[in-house]
Amino acid sequence: MKVLLVSTNRSAVPFPVYPLGLDFVAGALADRHEVTLLDLLADERLDALEATLRSSVPDVVGLSIRNVDNTDGTNPEGFVEDARRAAASVRRASGARVVLGGSGFGIFPAELLAATGADAGIVGEGERVGALLDAWERGADAAGLPGVVLRDAPVLRTGPWQGPRRRRWRAEAPHVAFYLRHGGMLNLQSRRGCPHACTYCTYPLLEGRASRPVPPRDVAAEARALQDAGARFLFFADSTFNVDPPHNLAVAAALRAAEVRLPWGAFFAPSAPERGYFGSLAAAGLTHVEFGTESLSAPMLTSFGKWFSPDDVREAHAAARAAGLNVAHYFLLGGPGETAATLSETLEGAERLDRCARFFFPAPRIFPDTPLARRAQAEGRLRPGHELLPPTFYRCDVPAEEILGMVRARAAGRLDWVAGSGGERLARVAVRLHARGETGPLWERLIG
Repeated sequence: MKVLLVSTNRSAVPFPVYPLGLDFVAGALADRHEVTLLDLLADERLDALEATLRSSVPDVVGLSIRNVDNTDGTNPEGFVEDARRAAASVRRASGARVVLGGSGFGIFPAELLAATGADAGIVGEGERVGALLDAWERGADAAGLPGVVLRDAPVLRTGPWQGPRRRRWRAEAPHVAFYLRHGGMLNLQSRRGCPHACTYCTYPLLEGRASRPVPPRDVAAEARALQDAGARFLFFADSTFNVDPPHNLAVAAALRAAEVRLPWGAFFAPSAPERGYFGSLAAAGLTHVEFGTESLSAPMLTSFGKWFSPDDVREAHAAARAAGLNVAHYFLLGGPGETAATLSETLEGAERLDRCARFFFPAPRIFPDTPLARRAQAEGRLRPGHELLPPTFYRCDVPAEEILGMVRARAAGRLDWVAGSGGERLARVAVRLHARGETGPLWERLIG
């Protein structure tokens, strides 16, 4: 079959993110199907999708929905309309079947099938689409296939993908060149799955709880290929990089052995590291540490289902700084049990973290099938049957405006205290700096 895989994401805030998932889906299909990729962020023509449909004449179009919104309570922005328009374009310009996938779809499968009128979708890892295409080729019933969702049928989730993990991409592809021009940042994974139980998080729903590491030598080979293709910065797209520190160190050793010389970053939990951990990663190229800190109040960390303490956060921060790394902390304020006292504790603690960027979000996004959603319903903060697809946030007893006011009062105009992701303001800065040849996420430029 001829398959067109489309990344529907058009948001470059705070910077363009390469659509890694499509490469793995392409890798799973390439042996049996003719696969073409289109990235609607990289291809800026208004009619890019319809033009590609008319030239490639696919039998199936896969629409990847990365996010349904920006999860930013300071300035909510929904992205569902992008997927709806893409599906409508397919209907206008071809007779192809439409299959939805991506993390956004995995969270809201029934809702997005209804919103777009797609024929089917894949929940969890997208490599499962191969079984759906095989069924369609045979004229067989696709109902009941693992991870396959059909319209007007129950959503049957399944365990993690157990098949081969193969990334298929071409260094000369136009969308690759786009990311090389706009910051030079490409991404990869060192593992899938998250064993943690954070109350608001969807990663266990999307990838499963079992941590499935990629062999370090394979990680290094992929990183070297990205380097040889012209990448100037790598980002590890693991849910949390340091789930398995011994594996991290083995990956670092493999990167050095493969002579990968690029700077790289990842998202870390601020748990207390073993001595020398960050130094070993820095020696292998790590330059940017993004901590999912969320709070510096012990009761709030417990409320969020965290396994680390405020002291662990401070220890992790000090260790990363001692290794010479750029550090950012992400704080999620306004969760269950938040009070003016716990907010003050977090903000005072953030004040004492030296030389770092601090991003503050005033309310957690509520996603279906999470402990946070169940708690919000039990507390009466969500009415029965509340539709969660539009941006929906947990609102504690402290108003969001008051939370933001406390953050801004502490910030006192400093660039390294940011309410939300920074939105369009930081995106405009990134565009200017990337045009001047700067690389990477660039939030380190905020640090005074």
